Amino acid sequence: MPIVPDTKNWTWVLERRCPECGFEAYAFLRETVGAMIRENGAQWEAVLRRPDVRSRPDDGTWSPLEYGCHVRDVYRVCLGRLELMLRGDDPDFPNWDQDATAEADRYSEQDPARVAAELVDAARRYADAYDAVSGDQWARTGMRSDGARFTVESFARYVIHDPVHHLADVGAPR
Repeated sequence: MPIVPDTKNWTWVLERRCPECGFEAYAFLRETVGAMIRENGAQWEAVLRRPDVRSRPDDGTWSPLEYGCHVRDVYRVCLGRLELMLRGDDPDFPNWDQDATAEADRYSEQDPARVAAELVDAARRYADAYDAVSGDQWARTGMRSDGARFTVESFARYVIHDPVHHLADVGAPR
């Protein structure tokens, strides 16, 4: 299953290098996040073509296909959250139970080629939205259902860690 950070202290992702995947959310210019998202989407295309795409390393760890479905959905859900922040004043994000989604949508049974296409499309849409952010928009805020408050910038840095981290989870080169 995906690594879920301590929601009471989610800011660790922004403040230090991830000890598992090596990602440094503080080490890039915010204006480059769109390009990073597109690059990540392209990397998942290769993962979703692998012969082991449906293989779980153990009962408690997702297959590359399940991780790919999750990343696709992260991009979709987070695009909606970004749009809320850009349109409204300090919106509350609708709750999203990623584990319930994985079960309900039968991630393990989905077609890898379709997931790859959908993931790339979701990444492109999310990246395009970040490419359009400018000036004071980076400071707009929103709040997750667990009380975590983000700016558009901190949200970009926080979210990009997830799909990058999951590439490491499936053994993809970074």
